[in-house]
Amino acid sequence: QVQLVESGGGLVQAGGSLRLSCAASGSTFSRYVMGWFRQAPGKEREFVAAIKWSGGITDYADSRKGRFTISRDNAKNTMYLQMNNLKPEDTAVYYCAARYDVSSKYDYWGQGTQVTVSS
Repeated sequence: QVQLVESGGGLVQAGGSLRLSCAASGSTFSRYVMGWFRQAPGKEREFVAAIKWSGGITDYADSRKGRFTISRDNAKNTMYLQMNNLKPEDTAVYYCAARYDVSSKYDYWGQGTQVTVSS
């Protein structure tokens, strides 16, 4: 059973940085795509970024390009989201998720980590 555990959230001032981590276990992930999503209060969950575990091909929501960087460490089975120049509108619960590369649906989700950006 795939398990995903996020960490690294917290409170940061606008303009600051945070790095989120997602520790993955329960499978070999060479055929998986891993993603970050976020959900702000009263809003729908939205896509942030994704990375193909094998090869490291990345994809970003347009509005996050340039400020957010997704990466993974194969040896640690861990995915990261480096977030720079954070803005109050980045405040949300951030979730990591995983899907098999031939699937369009993310089947596995972490519990989420809160990111709060103060102005």
